[in-house]
Order: sequence, then structure tokens, then C-alpha cells
Amino acid sequence: MSFSVGKGEVFGLIGPDGSGKTSMFRILCTLLLADEGTATVDGFDVVRQMKEIRKRVGYMPGRFSLYQDLTVHENLEFFATLFGTTIDEGYDNIKAIYSQIERFKDRKAGALSGGMKQKLALSCALVHQPSVLFLDEPTTGVDPVSRKEFWEMLAMLKERGITIVASTPYLDEVRQCERVAFLSEGKVMGIDTPEVVLDRFRDIFNPPEISQNSKDKGQRAEIENVIEVSHLVKAFGDFHAVDDISFTVKRGEIFGFLGANGAGKTTAMHMLTGLNQPTSGSGKVAGFDIRTEHEQIKKNIGYMSQKFSLYEDLTVAENIRLFGGIYGMKGKDIACKTDELLKKLNFEEHKNDLVGSLPLGWKQKLAFSVSIFHEPAIVFLDEPTGGVDPATRRQFWELIYDAAHRGITVFVTTHYMDEAEYCDRISIMVDGKISAMGTPEELKRNLGQPDMDHVFTYLARQAKRIEK
Repeated sequence: MSFSVGKGEVFGLIGPDGSGKTSMFRILCTLLLADEGTATVDGFDVVRQMKEIRKRVGYMPGRFSLYQDLTVHENLEFFATLFGTTIDEGYDNIKAIYSQIERFKDRKAGALSGGMKQKLALSCALVHQPSVLFLDEPTTGVDPVSRKEFWEMLAMLKERGITIVASTPYLDEVRQCERVAFLSEGKVMGIDTPEVVLDRFRDIFNPPEISQNSKDKGQRAEIENVIEVSHLVKAFGDFHAVDDISFTVKRGEIFGFLGANGAGKTTAMHMLTGLNQPTSGSGKVAGFDIRTEHEQIKKNIGYMSQKFSLYEDLTVAENIRLFGGIYGMKGKDIACKTDELLKKLNFEEHKNDLVGSLPLGWKQKLAFSVSIFHEPAIVFLDEPTGGVDPATRRQFWELIYDAAHRGITVFVTTHYMDEAEYCDRISIMVDGKISAMGTPEELKRNLGQPDMDHVFTYLARQAKRIEK
């Protein structure tokens, strides 16, 4: 792999899962030694002058680089100390970003929304005034409005002469770069402007639409409701995370549950899946009461969490067998269905591979397949494709459509607005309430917006409550 980045340039490293982006970041940040070749950052060799480089670079890894049990202030103070500086000395460098979250300085990082974590992580990466900023998919799991704000902050940093090297699976963010390098299987396949690269490798970044036969919108859903929610409320003290929501979802429907970070989506999902009790209101999932029959609910649903889905130190086959057992399936049925699943996913040669060694897109497809292995009435998917490249996301949605055709109801949250277009119906939460609900076409028509990205942004910017 060979490439160069100009001083003050915004340069993108893009490519499918497992193409080498993160390894490249780790080499440039002196966290991983290359086997051959040389690399310099700001004129310093990554091996011989490691300490000099570490003084000059800021790094946001793919997963948030924060200590969840430290407060906002403690995280920032820790990173400043690591670089031999103080918050006061570096404050002018981070003021525009940090001032937006400074009023929450005594809150633990683990209690922040995705957008706020992002701002804190960026502040921690900038507090020592670096000349080069490395960002490995920094906006994964963050809502579209917060993503736009993040890239506005990066534009401000560029004006100060900071060189930025970023990876991202979002095409609107790819277009924010001045040049991009497309990586595949550890090699640079092309370097040019975003439009040239996206066009040249359009089979990866703009794969064919899902066929109409797969979609069959409006014909899968049956009359029967499998989710019924009436005036549901979840309060933490005087703060209503979920504030009087009501809706129904039909069997076989793909229902999109959207909202900005902190709007209340995950809290609502936790009540529906039996992980949390409502403060008031009522609800039924698969015919069971969410207040009194949460154990029965857990037996009749599948759940794919945003943060955890599979055991990475078990093999593919061991994960399937474990979850089949958890769902109460018989050993003979598990063995038979495992062979079918491996064949369907083209994983037959990888059944004994540790899950931790698989590319992210493979893990996500396996996690979804495991979550519906027992043919549940409903599967809840909490941002299932975060950080996954467009082609793999499209394959993932083929699996979702297949499940819906089999009568499984799909309840999904996502920050990809192209995925919102795939849903039969969508609800959008703002300030703990459902602000709009309908088919994608109905929402676009009723709100006078050209696409779901504009619909989401229009509604999310109407939020009034300040995060508490």
C-alpha cells in the first residue's frame, strides 16, 4: 500500500469491511508495526520517531476512545495529562467543540448520547493541539443531524491547517473529503476525488437496488397486530425519556423506529423487549403484556443489540449452537438448521473460525441470522448495520426481507436514511414523542421533503428539550 496526504488536506480511506483501513490507521498512529515498507507522519518515521509522532497526532478509533466510568471533565483531563499538557493550555484549541458539552462536565461519559460522546472524543483528540487528526469511522452509530454537525466541526479544523485522514461508510461524508483512497483486500485500488472513485467502484458503493420481488411492499403485513402500545411513558425523575407514545405494528411488517440520539428510541425498545419496566401506559408484544409477562416476551422475540450480539471468542458454529440452546431449541433441530444457515450465508468453510476474526459485515449478517434462528414472532434490530459498507448493508436487507416474507415482524432502528426507504412504515421520535408516522412516501409527501434524509433532518431540528 502506497499513498501520500498533503498538509491541511481532508483525505478519506474508504473500502469494504476487512479492506485494511483500521490496520493502516494503527500503523500511522504507531500502534502497529508494518512488516515491510516505510511510513512518515508530519515528517517523522513511524518506527524510529514514534514518540515525536505521538505528540503530533490526534486519534479517534472506530469505537469511542473514552473511559465510560469517568466524567466528561475527567476524560478530558486524563487525555491532556497523557500528552503533557492541561485543559487550560489547550482550551482555546477545543473551545468551539467542548463548549457545546461543557455544562455536562460532571456527567459520566457512559451516560452521554452518541453525538455528545463524539464531541467529547474529538475534544480529547485535540486537547494537545495536534497537527494531524486520524478518524476511524468517527460517526458510526450517530444520527444524521449530529453527523452533519461533526463534519462542520472538521471543516473548521481544516481552516486552522490541521490535516485530517478519515474513514467512513457514509457516502455523504465521503463526498466531504478532497481526495479518497479506495482500499480492497489490503491494497490501494485507486486514489482520486470522491466523485471519480465512487463512480469507478460503484458496484461497491452503489450496488443495484433491492429487487421489487424482494420488497413486495404492502403485501407481507397481515391484519393481526403483534405490537400494541398505548400511552407508554418512561420517566427518570422528572425527565420523560419516553413521553406518551402509542402505535401498533402488524405481523410481517418492517417497521422503522427512527429518531436522533437521545430521542428515546432505545428506552422504548428496552420496554418492548422486557428489559425495562414502563412508568405508565400499556403494551403488548406477541400477545404478552410488557408489564407482567416479560419472560414470555423474551421467548417469542429475537433481539440484535447495537453493542453486543455474538461471543467473539467462540466459533461461528459454537455461537449458533449456544443461541439455539438459549432459545430452547432441541439439539437435533439446532444441528439441522445450522447446516442450512451456514449454506445460506456461504459460511460453510468458516464454521470453525472465531467470530472475532470475521469482518464486521459478516458478523452482522451472522448476528441477525442467529437472532431469528428460532423463528420468533418479532425481531428487534438496534442499528444493525452501523459501520457496514453499502454493498454488505444491501445484502443484510435482503435477509430482512426474507424474514418478513416468512411472517417475522421486523422492528428496526437505523441512522442510514436510505434504509428508512426500505421500511413498510416509519415512526420518527422527537423529544420522547412520536412526531410523525407513515410510509416513506406518505412522510415525504406530507412534509414536503424530497427524501427521508430531509424528512429526518426537518423533524429532528424541531427538538426543544436540552439533554439532561
